[in-house]
Amino acid sequence: MPYRNIQEKRRSIRKYLPRDVEDDKILQLMESARLAPSGSNTQPWRFVIVKNEKIKQKLPRAAHNQNWMLSAPVMIACIADGTSRIDEYAELNFDEQSPREELKQMIRDTSIAVGYLLLEATNIGLGSCWVAWFTQNEIRPILDIPSDKYVVGVITLGYAAEQPAPRPRKNLSELVHYEKWCNER
Repeated sequence: MPYRNIQEKRRSIRKYLPRDVEDDKILQLMESARLAPSGSNTQPWRFVIVKNEKIKQKLPRAAHNQNWMLSAPVMIACIADGTSRIDEYAELNFDEQSPREELKQMIRDTSIAVGYLLLEATNIGLGSCWVAWFTQNEIRPILDIPSDKYVVGVITLGYAAEQPAPRPRKNLSELVHYEKWCNER
């Protein structure tokens, strides 16, 4: 069955071919993410592209030993930059317990950019998977990320060595309400 749009085609890929990803394709992904919208045009997203095998070996350990990640030739850490919304001179330290509203806004905006990146990866023939099962204290030291930044996810990237079937999706009738929330069906 043909896909109606790129969103239907995108899958989370966990097996990759041992083939390098071209630098121009990585830059195309970065350009797509750069063009994402953000609240007040703060553009809080930052990216660390990882190809180095020694560094790549450490990332799955921080992500609860998800060793399938090691087959990806590229990993991209997607980071929300705290200085994009907070003009304080005090030292900022973001982690999973941070109560600051600005952190939620930065994560929201960075997530939009990551969504753009994932869809563009599919569009140009690459597989990807968003990994977010880690803590800031485990992931930040691997990439020397300061405490005023928040790692939203690590994207594995490469040429897919699998073609997973579509996962079940809820019907629109379960998701959409008109004018106001209503519990009736």
